Amino acid sequence: MTENLLDNVHINFDAGSLWVLNLVLGLVMFGVALEISIKDFKPLLLKPKAIILGLFSQFILLPAVTYLLIIFIEPLPSIALGMFMVAACPGGNISNFISYLSKANTALSVSLTATATLLAIVMTPLNFHFWSMLYAPSSNLIQEISISPVEMFKLVSLLLGLPLVLGMYVNYLHPNLALKLAKKLKVVSLLFFIGLVFIALYNNLDIFKEYIIYVFWIVLIHNLIAFSTGYSVGKLFRLPEDSIRSITIETGIQNSGLGLLLIFTFFDGLGGMALLAAFWGIWHIVSGLILAALWNGKPITKETIA
Repeated sequence: MTENLLDNVHINFDAGSLWVLNLVLGLVMFGVALEISIKDFKPLLLKPKAIILGLFSQFILLPAVTYLLIIFIEPLPSIALGMFMVAACPGGNISNFISYLSKANTALSVSLTATATLLAIVMTPLNFHFWSMLYAPSSNLIQEISISPVEMFKLVSLLLGLPLVLGMYVNYLHPNLALKLAKKLKVVSLLFFIGLVFIALYNNLDIFKEYIIYVFWIVLIHNLIAFSTGYSVGKLFRLPEDSIRSITIETGIQNSGLGLLLIFTFFDGLGGMALLAAFWGIWHIVSGLILAALWNGKPITKETIA
């Protein structure tokens, strides 16, 4: 069957483009870190409940629910790997903006972004390796490629850890300058990243058109489940409404740019993985804005984080 060929398809993305994607992702994370200071981590000590639940939703529940979804729908092995990769990544760089538009708890959103980005240095390689090895079809594919979790850890540290430390350091030295730079970098880097994703898709348009049917509905369902997971956690533990919204957004908006870069670096642009991560990168912006439009029209009573 033609869909089975997708596991053997490799997206064309040359070394030069990969370096640019590395730089853009580093710039995106640096821009996010410019708005993060040490005080953003204080809620972890003062009122940790909402942050712990948000991290639990992102790093424990989402990968586990993704595994159950994969068991249920039985996608192609490369698509399953793409789903595991997206689920293993921290929250996306637009999550704070979507939280703001949604009248969510923006302070909680920023704290979650900061903490999740730091934890992702370990949790992203660990989660991806654990869950993908647990599912036999994707495990076989990984063993064929001989992916090293240690090498992935090194790259994630470079892409997330270094920009995070540098951005926070600039914020510490020159907080006003950092905030001004962050506003500009956020827009420029996001547009740049979206442009690169579209270029990657355009250069592989025939592949994209032929196989999009196999990833389109999976991304929609996966993204909806991610949002639902975050919302359910907040509701179950009776958090304030604005905090529930933040955890929902942080769980449903994933850093698919990081996932895409890891796919091009370690999996040579493996077809199903790359298409799923690229389409997720486009779709979660759309779904996030739809959610923000729905919530923006629903005023909520501000409460203290439980």
